[in-house]
Amino acid sequence: MLTIGLIGGVASGKSAVATELARRGATVFDADQIGHAVLQRPAVRDELVARWGTGILDGAGGVSRPAIAKLVFGDSSEAKANRTALEELLHPLIRAQIEAEIRQLPDAVIPAVVIDAPLLIESGWNEVCQAVIFVDAPREQRLARAAKYRGWSPEEFARREAAQMPIDEKRCWSTHVIRNAGTLAELAAEVERFWSAAVA
Repeated sequence: MLTIGLIGGVASGKSAVATELARRGATVFDADQIGHAVLQRPAVRDELVARWGTGILDGAGGVSRPAIAKLVFGDSSEAKANRTALEELLHPLIRAQIEAEIRQLPDAVIPAVVIDAPLLIESGWNEVCQAVIFVDAPREQRLARAAKYRGWSPEEFARREAAQMPIDEKRCWSTHVIRNAGTLAELAAEVERFWSAAVA
């Protein structure tokens, strides 16, 4: 069973690539989605409240992701310190969850596992991957996608991207590059070429 990591810039289309890989039989783990669930664990919530106060809670008493985002995204030293603290708390829990679920998968049935994690390299998860795909898309397209699908302004886009490894450096960690600058059909063809060469 091949373990594949997905990396790329903000709004490069990693989820679209993950969907295409899933159509070919891969099991996909979305670290962001798992992180959202981990964030609501009582022990995690209590630790975050102890650090940042009850202002990070929503009306139902759960952790508010927008409130957390305001604390951790940005170039200030305070935002960077907050981001580091959050990552040190969440990343081991997310990784443990993914690894536990992978161990339960039947090797004979699942041809590949995909880990879609924005901080795949920074968190060291690439160490368990036999292939790392860099999803490449022009900045202008990524800005447009972020505005259309996430409602982000150019300023918010820049804040989010500043929290990750620079694009050129990230690309250097990849074993494969998939271009996502055209249609979904063109992207599917790119994924099929990778799948045929690396998995099938």
